[in-house]
Amino acid sequence: MAPKSEVVAVPAYLDSKNAISTQRSVYFDYDIFAVKSEFGQMLEMHGKFLAANPKVSIRVQGNADERGSAEYNLALGQKRADAVVRSLKVYGVKDSQMESISFGREKPKALGHDESAWSQNRRVDLEYPSK
Repeated sequence: MAPKSEVVAVPAYLDSKNAISTQRSVYFDYDIFAVKSEFGQMLEMHGKFLAANPKVSIRVQGNADERGSAEYNLALGQKRADAVVRSLKVYGVKDSQMESISFGREKPKALGHDESAWSQNRRVDLEYPSK
């Protein structure tokens, strides 16, 4: 008799084929912390997922490009992270599920000193648990 194969459900945030896993960054214009409307659908998807899964917590990580002082960029990154947190709360995500933090310019996604690199570094990343 062959052993029964067990199907293990992978959480959406760990499934490399799921948008919850692949779409996790919100990008911002220079010196702005308002969330652009083009990210509304993505934030709705994350918000509804988190509201339906109250035991899942995320870290909302704000970032800035290299221009400006370290202090200014830390503050701007925090404002960006807080703006994304407010957007997620609209869909019922609890404060206890989210931690907002700013890395300022310390964690660039792209290296370089031009608009192409800067535009990738002005962002908020949603970090889910790794298991």
